[in-house]
Amino acid sequence: MNDKPKETVRANVLGVGISAINLDLAVAAVAEALERRAKSYICVTGVHGVSEAQLDPDFRAILNRSFLTTPDGMPMVWMGRWQGFRAMARVYGPDLMLRICEYSQSRGLTHFLYGGAPGVAEELKRRLEQRFPGLKIVGTYTPPFRPLTAEEEQNLTRLVGTLKPDFFWVGLSTPKQERFMAHYCQKLDATIFFGVGAAFDFHAGRMRQAPRWMQRSGLEWLFRLACDPGRLWKRYLKNNPLFLFRAFCQVTGIRKYRIE
Repeated sequence: MNDKPKETVRANVLGVGISAINLDLAVAAVAEALERRAKSYICVTGVHGVSEAQLDPDFRAILNRSFLTTPDGMPMVWMGRWQGFRAMARVYGPDLMLRICEYSQSRGLTHFLYGGAPGVAEELKRRLEQRFPGLKIVGTYTPPFRPLTAEEEQNLTRLVGTLKPDFFWVGLSTPKQERFMAHYCQKLDATIFFGVGAAFDFHAGRMRQAPRWMQRSGLEWLFRLACDPGRLWKRYLKNNPLFLFRAFCQVTGIRKYRIE
């Protein structure tokens, strides 16, 4: 049974439909979709993803066709609340991963971890199983930093077809992980796909998370920039001012953005 998951209401953030949800509602939506075995993918999106979508209509369509595109950053939440979605709150990828693991812990649901640098998925598996006794992580796969070859795709398809996980976690960068999910969601024998990016490195102990007060105040980007300036300075110093300008144009009505 592969019913289409029920649509959720979305806030319009620069033409990207961000699900007007909070963490509790996200877990409930996942549980409902899983009960009906509705194959689907979930994007976890903040300023970076929305900014990428401004220049790439195909990527924007991937975000808008998802089962959920969660408000991963506080600017998504602020834009949603401005549009009247008062219950909207941040659904942060690492937090969502932990809540779904907690939800599945006593239900016999299974997980598959795809992504990360060599050794990350295996370390993540060990730590999650230690944190949630009884959690069933049935497989891991560390992909190369390039598209899969035909043989690698066949091997992955065969492996996942044998394991049939309920949850398939993708730990790649944006927009790579979203493209992967959109392409493979119907090809791989798993039910719900999550693109959670840096959650793999956070929960595997490879990267530090920002303090909660910085996360709640929309300053996580500053913490991550300080931790990894060589990789992230171009992203944040370009995307953040552009996002603010575009958001101003949307809020004031200078420019109209449509969810297509």
